[in-house]
Amino acid sequence: MTAIAPFIAANVDAAAADPALHLEIHFKVMRLLQDKPDMSQRQMAKALGLSLGKTNYCVQALLAKGWLKLQNFSGNTNKQAYAYLLTPEGIANKAQLTTRFLQRKQQEYVLLKAEIEALQREASATLQSQPKSHANLP
Repeated sequence: MTAIAPFIAANVDAAAADPALHLEIHFKVMRLLQDKPDMSQRQMAKALGLSLGKTNYCVQALLAKGWLKLQNFSGNTNKQAYAYLLTPEGIANKAQLTTRFLQRKQQEYVLLKAEIEALQREASATLQSQPKSHANLP
């Protein structure tokens, strides 16, 4: 999951101003926790490229929304070890966020593909307009 770290680290401050980005960060936290519910907040922060404080803030927001719940491991000698479990409401919201995230990424892909094609045409035109050789120069 470290592939998402650069995106989140670069955009976490913008999340407060952009609700869609804020939801995207929540989505990525829920996605991570669905795969590894026993992660500590420190491990989450590292995997997501966030500070520990920002990770805690996000987890607390998800808990307050009722999308996550904390469960202590029964029989575990480490009483500070918790599992972050998605609630039924959290699972439903994650499914909605997955759809929105996918649509947003597909739109970004279309725009990026068009930009790459334009740059390739520009580079090709630039190369074709340059003199072929300077061999005839004195």
